[in-house]
Amino acid sequence: MEHKFNYNWTLKDANFSKDKGVVFSCFACGGGSTMGYKLAGYDVIGCNEIDPRVMSLYEQNHHPRYAFLEPIQTFKDRTAFPDALYNLDILDGSPPCSAFSIAGSREEAWGVEKKFREGQATQILDTLFFDFIELAHKLQPKVVIAENVKGLLQGDAKKYVQRIYAEFDAAGYYCQHWLLDGSNMGVPQRRERVFFVCLRKDLIDFVPVQYNLFDVLPRLTLDFHEPPITCEDAGIELGDPITTPCYAEEYDRLKAGLPKKYLQCCLYPKTVVHPTLIAGYRAKASPMPDWGKQWLSTSDICKISSFPQDYDFGTQKPEYVCGMSVPPLMIAQIATQVYEQWLTRINQVK
Repeated sequence: MEHKFNYNWTLKDANFSKDKGVVFSCFACGGGSTMGYKLAGYDVIGCNEIDPRVMSLYEQNHHPRYAFLEPIQTFKDRTAFPDALYNLDILDGSPPCSAFSIAGSREEAWGVEKKFREGQATQILDTLFFDFIELAHKLQPKVVIAENVKGLLQGDAKKYVQRIYAEFDAAGYYCQHWLLDGSNMGVPQRRERVFFVCLRKDLIDFVPVQYNLFDVLPRLTLDFHEPPITCEDAGIELGDPITTPCYAEEYDRLKAGLPKKYLQCCLYPKTVVHPTLIAGYRAKASPMPDWGKQWLSTSDICKISSFPQDYDFGTQKPEYVCGMSVPPLMIAQIATQVYEQWLTRINQVK
């Protein structure tokens, strides 16, 4: 089975057709989702971002027509927006999600003000999704796509999902969500994320529908089964599996006294798909003799994240930018299906 998109690509060689629809991106970070929409043929006209350093990266790599450096709360409360923002095909957003992450403090962080880095304004992270929905209510794009961590579907966080559905409904949208894994979508990384895909209610007559016990919903199939790309396939040398008794014995000895991060070469051999890249990942771990390469280069990080090889990270750490961003190929796959299943039908009538 062929992969629809190439994870190993460059901005300079990409052919962005910009004929599938118009997109605006919120919580844009370095533009992971932006690049996904561009690969799928959309025209991404601008972004909203709170962090001046990653906004600088975004502008340097993507040259947006509209760039709003301010908190989403300030942005959504504007009394007027450029006309183009009232005529969007897709409003995109990835609200910061550490309050729901299974790797974070979860419930203890709910309702607590925090900031990710110096230079950012302090925010209550678990309300940002609802600020984003308020913006959607104002702008009324045809489709809203929002990404978040899979922890949002677990434990007490499920209550937030119920509220997300309720607020999208009040804003005039049919809401559905999917838990997707990037390793099934052409990304050389096991990265599970929740995607909410919402259609404006007045457009339901133009798309296929599905029926459940209580409602009628626009039908959208997001079912990806591309073959996984291992570290070896991607040319990423994490080391060989430990299979011989002597190596296994040595691993057990080291394991007792070393943090797990120093053992990544034997935990994640090159014959498997790379685990999720997180923003706090250390690109260079301590080298250990005879176990091959123990760290990821910038090129490796770009491959694992499906970022372009010529992305300009400036002074920012690639592992931070990529770890905080949606893998472009995940968005490219979703955006392609939204266009083929919904927007082509809507645009034929509109």
